[in-house]
Amino acid sequence: MSCYCINPFCDKRQNPNDIENCLSCGTSLLINDRIRLVEPLRELANNPFHYFEVFEVDDAGTQSNPSGKQRVMKVLKWDTPNLVKLIEQESLALQLIEHPNIPESTVDDFFTFVPKNSRLILHCLVMDKIEGENLEQWIESHDKISQSLALEWLKQLVETLDTVHCSDFFHRDIKPSNIVLQPNGQLALIDFGTARRLTNTYLAKVSGSGGTDKGRGGRYEVTSVVTPHYTSLEQINGQAVPQSDFYALGRTFVNLVTATPLSNLPTDQKTGRLIWRDKAPHIDKPFADFIDELMALLPGQRPQTTKVILQRLEKLPQQIKNYRLANSKVFKFSKYTLTILVFIGGLFLSIPLAANYLVAQGERAEGANDSQSAQQFFDSAIKINPQVKNSISKFYFEKASRSTQNLRMAKEYYELSLKYNNQDVDTYNNLAFVCQLLNEFDCVTTNYEKALKLKPDNWLGHYGLGTFYDEQGKKDLAEQQYQLAIKSNIQAIPVINNLSRLKNLKGDYSAAIALALQGLQKTKEPKLQAALYKNLGWALFEQKKLGQAKKYLEKAGELDPQRADTYCLLAQVQEALGDNDNSWLNWEACLILESKVPEVFRWRGDVLQRIRLKPDSRQFRTNP
Repeated sequence: MSCYCINPFCDKRQNPNDIENCLSCGTSLLINDRIRLVEPLRELANNPFHYFEVFEVDDAGTQSNPSGKQRVMKVLKWDTPNLVKLIEQESLALQLIEHPNIPESTVDDFFTFVPKNSRLILHCLVMDKIEGENLEQWIESHDKISQSLALEWLKQLVETLDTVHCSDFFHRDIKPSNIVLQPNGQLALIDFGTARRLTNTYLAKVSGSGGTDKGRGGRYEVTSVVTPHYTSLEQINGQAVPQSDFYALGRTFVNLVTATPLSNLPTDQKTGRLIWRDKAPHIDKPFADFIDELMALLPGQRPQTTKVILQRLEKLPQQIKNYRLANSKVFKFSKYTLTILVFIGGLFLSIPLAANYLVAQGERAEGANDSQSAQQFFDSAIKINPQVKNSISKFYFEKASRSTQNLRMAKEYYELSLKYNNQDVDTYNNLAFVCQLLNEFDCVTTNYEKALKLKPDNWLGHYGLGTFYDEQGKKDLAEQQYQLAIKSNIQAIPVINNLSRLKNLKGDYSAAIALALQGLQKTKEPKLQAALYKNLGWALFEQKKLGQAKKYLEKAGELDPQRADTYCLLAQVQEALGDNDNSWLNWEACLILESKVPEVFRWRGDVLQRIRLKPDSRQFRTNP
């Protein structure tokens, strides 16, 4: 048995195991009073581009943490700041991330060592050894993996990656050679030498939102880690994000299910997507689509978190089952047989039942996020019985209404609802509103106009279009739509409120007061009352009726304590009355509370400007 010298410049590094110092250079063979290098796990070479050496080691451990495990040690040969930072980050990652399928390392496992008669400082990182074969080696001796194994392995890796991301790290170098198949069948994720901690400082760097040094990552220089064919474009540009790990994960599974080097796979010149499905015909379309989604060119097009991926993976088996059923010969035969029965007039009683069955199957498929199979079931049901269109449209309308937290999904469902029933005014209104939240302006006007064409006295359509124009600063167009909405429904309090606010913005304070009083007579809902009292107080303030303005604004604040605009206005009224202490308290509320109202941002800007000009004073004057 032999022992190796840690000195990378030693002429003869292999030594007998029973000596204390290297026979060639005299460096101690007992590193940090505990570790002996048993065997190099990478070829030892005096190559300046080989920054690290890796050894299997015999580790006696420390008194507080004796080691009985097989361990490895990574040795950084060059004491350069960027490389030292990488190994420091790896040490921190392995200390903070606790998972059975990630190497373990402690604070005592990272240290420096200086060989004898040398100025070279070696940075050493000890970690547990992961037994097994990495997937790059494994795929060379095995054929492409099955779909079921791919699903199992992907779930394992994402569960591990979930722990990594939840620890505020991301890996940045996922590839087959960094994944080890252990003897127990579990996959381990190794080599955290490029892992990065996700901090606000890092996010500022990659977004270019701070700093002064020029570099790849916006206005900062961020170390770029690149593995050809596995690294995403944003990471190549030094702007890696957690979703960059998903890109590399998708590419890894393309390699595993095709058993083909990625360099041998072509790329679609129009879309930039990897062309690989012909090499993996055993992968069903729902799973292949999901792998392509992981590899989407832009981070925002990929699943956003590991939790989302795990949720999707739970549904994939059912999606695959639905896909196979919808594309099976039996299904197609049944579909065409039932269609023929419609034409020949037989079995009329069975046709609605068959159509309803297909609709139910489509709803189940959509529930499993298998939209393609759902569409096939629905289209087949409509061919059998066109009357099911309304029930399908209603199903998608309800799905959209429950998807408000995911606006893109809601938009897609409303569009599908209209595909089956293009005469539904409510769907057009809702779709327009979702498009408004997504800032898709042509979609907004188009769908409100379609809704109003179907039902000209549709007050919700006029109101929605009015709020859209209002947000765009088109006050005359907004007022026109609000007036039409009130004409269609004189009880539409939200419209009355918006119009009252608009009159204040246009300086027509008498009209604003009249509308606010009209609305207050018609509603007992506290939040609407608060908005109307706010508009009333605003108009009275502009008319210099300070006592009345204060009374109504205080009433608004009591009814809805979360309205920032109420406090902004009340602060100005109290300033005008000389009550500077209370004014300052209301300015603080104005500045702190959440608001999307344009005038609030203007008022905040005014007061902040005055604070900058006279930071020690709480006496302000402003114009609303």
